[in-house]
Amino acid sequence: MTPTTIFAPFLAMMGLTFVVWLYMYIRRIRFIKGNNVNPRDLEKPGELARISPPAISNPSDNLKNLFELPVLFYALVLYLWVTHQTDDIYVAAAWVFVIFRALHSVVHCTFNRVMARFTLYIISALTLWAMIGRAVLNYIAAT
Repeated sequence: MTPTTIFAPFLAMMGLTFVVWLYMYIRRIRFIKGNNVNPRDLEKPGELARISPPAISNPSDNLKNLFELPVLFYALVLYLWVTHQTDDIYVAAAWVFVIFRALHSVVHCTFNRVMARFTLYIISALTLWAMIGRAVLNYIAAT
């Protein structure tokens, strides 16, 4: 493993964010055009969310989720790389985080079963917190 291997899940997470962003806009544009929604009516904040069914608003909510815990993931990956701490354990955990975030996005953007989504979310979140905890312990041990 090279130290830059950690960037594969990092870039995959960015790719997931792009896919959800694209999916969200495809769904929104189809909804707006298909329902003859006047774009001027959407100038009021929150109006699109108010008039949209969940199949249209859920991808937007998921995109917002991708700018919550994943921000810590990006920062952690950069920290690990800069401090030369990347190893097979971190890379494997990073992939677990990304895979479960991707599964969470699939559920959230499609059939949206809350308990399935929550389970996927908690697995990804606990993986990230374990990675952060390990980094903190390594930092403390080194100082």
